[in-house]
Amino acid sequence: MTIYIGILLALLCAVATNLGFLYKHRGACAAPTVDIRKPIASAKALFASRWFAIGMLVAVVAWTFHVAALALAPMSVVQVVLSGGVVLLAVMAERFFGLSVGRRQWAGVALTGAGLIMLAITVPRHSGADSEFSLAGMLAFEGALIAVGALLVIGPRLGGSAKHHGVMLGAAAGVLFGISDITIKALTGLVGSGGLIALLSPWLFLTVAASIAAFYASARGLQDGEAVPVIAVTATAANVSCIAGGIIVFGDPLPGDALGIVVQCFAFVLVCVAAALAPAPVRASHA
Repeated sequence: MTIYIGILLALLCAVATNLGFLYKHRGACAAPTVDIRKPIASAKALFASRWFAIGMLVAVVAWTFHVAALALAPMSVVQVVLSGGVVLLAVMAERFFGLSVGRRQWAGVALTGAGLIMLAITVPRHSGADSEFSLAGMLAFEGALIAVGALLVIGPRLGGSAKHHGVMLGAAAGVLFGISDITIKALTGLVGSGGLIALLSPWLFLTVAASIAAFYASARGLQDGEAVPVIAVTATAANVSCIAGGIIVFGDPLPGDALGIVVQCFAFVLVCVAAALAPAPVRASHA
């Protein structure tokens, strides 16, 4: 019964997450450009924008649903539901926020959703919440994600295209959100076995640090890029990170047959093609 409650909470999280991102995009475009060298001033300017503040409030509600879902259901099951939320993004952006969604964006979002769902449903299921983790796997995987996120943030300095930096920052934010989600999943298991004292674990510090870094990367990405591509790539990076983390860190098994492995590989190809379909991002001119 608890797993079905977790699925329902994940569904609510998917809807609230996209809604929060769209509100934050509107507010971020009306705020001064985020400068990581002035984190406090940038944060104040963002929260002074009414729409961004509303988006953050919705995001907090979504985060609460996500934590509860992770505590009640396996990470791979939660990601199946969250992956479907990517498909809702373009519909919400166009119908409720008046954003123009071109054919390439529709195709990219559709391929992203299809790829993520295929990737998620090919992961074999468990009956429990699966919060036990390998310490070595956790350290290695989280370290690799931190390195990937850092490379995406400083991409233009390494020769990457500056006009794609909004999408790159969105991907970095997604990776950082993935780090936070994986450590939250680990904390739910530690609290379940050791009580609230387990919150004093170093994993809580990593959760907070990754969330703060994701906040700034996401806000600047929303300023520099178009809403749908940036939000979609953020969700994609977070989902792929969590699915991989479920396998590497929490021991979720791989598909037991050749067909499942082929489907997973094809799903990754779809996600890569979807990322290529995203048009070059530009700073929005108005809220």
